[in-house]
Amino acid sequence: MAVGIAVLGSGFVSEFYMKGLEEVPGQRVVANYSRSADRARAFAEKWGVPHPTTDMAEAVGRPDVDLVLIGLPNFVHLPATRAAVTAKKAVVCTKPLARTSAEASTMLRLVEEAGVFHGYAETEVFSPAVMRVRQMIETGALGRVCTMRSREAHSGPHAPHFWTPEQSGGGALMDMGCHMIEAFRYFLGKEDRPVECVAWGDLLVHRERTSAEDNAVAMIRFASGATGVAEVSWTALGGLDLRNEVYGDRGAAFTDVTRGTPVRAFTQGGTGYVLEKADADSGWVFPVPDEARVYGYHEQMRHFVECVAVGRMPRETYADGVAVNRVLDACYRSIRSKRWEPVE
Repeated sequence: MAVGIAVLGSGFVSEFYMKGLEEVPGQRVVANYSRSADRARAFAEKWGVPHPTTDMAEAVGRPDVDLVLIGLPNFVHLPATRAAVTAKKAVVCTKPLARTSAEASTMLRLVEEAGVFHGYAETEVFSPAVMRVRQMIETGALGRVCTMRSREAHSGPHAPHFWTPEQSGGGALMDMGCHMIEAFRYFLGKEDRPVECVAWGDLLVHRERTSAEDNAVAMIRFASGATGVAEVSWTALGGLDLRNEVYGDRGAAFTDVTRGTPVRAFTQGGTGYVLEKADADSGWVFPVPDEARVYGYHEQMRHFVECVAVGRMPRETYADGVAVNRVLDACYRSIRSKRWEPVE
């Protein structure tokens, strides 16, 4: 029997969810929700979804819906989770899980009390390149992991709510630092707990658009003594820059899925869409051949659908989202205090 899915949201991340689901057998998106009727209809027409709606309860409460995918802005994650658990439906939420660890903990309590399946949709740890590095760590190829460094940068978010810290919970660090924190936990093994952070963040360029930080750097120390350094920017031109470096006492591994693509082209006419957050489509361009797969959406969606089908909890749950939010909280405290802060 196919897993029936309701997609909440009709924007950027929901588009990638649909691309990821295209090759996943045993599923069918039967409903999509948007706060805008026009956007709901347009999304449904593009992807062949039979039941668009502006009523969230209607979308998640349908008898043919087994799994709810939350692709909404951060400030709607809690009410969307509450709607899903009220309907007793399995639920998967995009990153970050919430704006604060307190809000994330409330969401975790809701799904646990309801006894429903819950997944945290962190694409980075489903990226084929990142999963391959984890395999190398598991086989001992890198030895004991000592340090990690990750960078994610582009010229700024695509949707208005990202620029409003009251809605998003923060700036560039909240938007992209969540990817790196979970990648660090994935590389090290989740039993290696993050214990303290020191961070810097500032508003350097986009002063007319936001009061949140548009650049940040955070160092996270883990119980084992390993450290991870996360660099994020909303002011880097040239398209998405997404890289990881992992150093062990027997080797090192590097991933670069957006700058080191196998396609290079020069054009004076324009190529159209190149990759996420690309600032130009002429001159030298470096298109990503299968963006959704490279970022991890295919593997992520396959994993969640398969787990729902057999009644097994996934490897990324709301508990992981809470852990990430706790680190983010410590980083924001450090930005204010300008000292190391414990991860509570």
